[in-house]
Amino acid sequence: MELPVVIHPNDLLRAKTEFVTEINQEILDLLDNMQETMSAQDGVGIAAPQVGSSLRLAVVQVVPEDEAFYLINPVITKKEGSDIFVEGCLSIPHVFGTVERADKIVVEFYDREGTHLAMEAYGYFARAIQHEVDHLDGILFIDKMIDEIKEEDLESYYEQYELEHGEVEESEHD
Repeated sequence: MELPVVIHPNDLLRAKTEFVTEINQEILDLLDNMQETMSAQDGVGIAAPQVGSSLRLAVVQVVPEDEAFYLINPVITKKEGSDIFVEGCLSIPHVFGTVERADKIVVEFYDREGTHLAMEAYGYFARAIQHEVDHLDGILFIDKMIDEIKEEDLESYYEQYELEHGEVEESEHD
């Protein structure tokens, strides 16, 4: 079921989330609804506060054809490298800007079955995870934004970035 997206400014987007203590059907249903909401909004990631929940849950799916990653209680334990790229957010419509993020991360989390995992992520996938984990800590991309990019200038930004750095996954929203 698609859920309404919480729009900035809203105190829920600035609050630290609570760790999930039990993975039950309610949690699994919320994750499924988050994924459906993210897909319906053409997003590549969504965090529970964006749908009105204060739980430490996120979903990331940078390529629509790939499987979604469901992150329960994610914590980034290692960061390496640096890259500056444009970001947007479902909760801050029509605002885009460059943000510096680690190029490689290790994130620890529980999957839907309750298995504790540690996963390396690189590039745009790592960026999306960092964006969502920030949401879970009450941090928005606008807090880290270096330069704002007008919506009508996004295409030329992507083209210039591709010339300088190679191909990148285009997406409007993290």
